[in-house]
Amino acid sequence: MSVKRASVHAKWVIGRVIGTKMLKTAKVRVTRLVLDPYLLKYYNKRKTYFAHDALQQCTVGDIVLLKALPESRSKHVKHELAEIVYKAGRVVDPLTGKSVAGTEFVELLTDLPPEEDTSLTQKLQELNITAASCGTDSPPTQTPTP
Repeated sequence: MSVKRASVHAKWVIGRVIGTKMLKTAKVRVTRLVLDPYLLKYYNKRKTYFAHDALQQCTVGDIVLLKALPESRSKHVKHELAEIVYKAGRVVDPLTGKSVAGTEFVELLTDLPPEEDTSLTQKLQELNITAASCGTDSPPTQTPTP
């Protein structure tokens, strides 16, 4: 009985897409840290893999997870795209919800709702929260009036 073995050593690899010009194929660069035994220093060692991307969903700059195929699809394609871990180029500011390119906003911030000038005590009074209802034994403190 013969056992079918994968044609590559790395079963799962993670890397950055550096090219998508080929039809249904992505070019992925994987970087590993390798220890130099003489200098005892780590160096980046990179290798390029060709991965089958059936839906053509990845773009240059994406971080992707590749899975080794049981048998190679062609001479160079020995992996397939399992998952896009991080999609590059679609960064959204969590506070404003606007898209960002570097340190600049892509959309203008003029259509944001104006912030209200209400103090914390007014918000607590609207919610009917007092110091006595919080379960503390200390007497309620007086707030200075503006």
